Amino acid sequence: MIAADLAGLQVWVATTPVDMRKSFDGLAEVVRSFLGHDPLSGSLFVFRNKGGHLVKVLWWDCDGLTIYYKRLERGEFHFPRSNRVVVEINCEQLLRLLSGKSMIQRQRA
Repeated sequence: MIAADLAGLQVWVATTPVDMRKSFDGLAEVVRSFLGHDPLSGSLFVFRNKGGHLVKVLWWDCDGLTIYYKRLERGEFHFPRSNRVVVEINCEQLLRLLSGKSMIQRQRA
């Protein structure tokens, strides 16, 4: 998936870790039961493991479910902190998250 493909998509991030052994059906059930969303909505759903170095993105692309899976060799993904179980981020923040950077771009003084 490239940046142009992300335009207009809703991106939902689970704020608590999930079991990375889950695949298509397991993650879709987390989206339905735990996050309260429809996994077939076309939105992207982003999950991380407890250690914070693994991420999975679940997406329905109108033909079927797709999973993007990434592991950082060093460091952790910087997920948003929230009291809610799921938060919405924009596509720019998603790209920063997936690159291992902070989602909040710091302003230069």
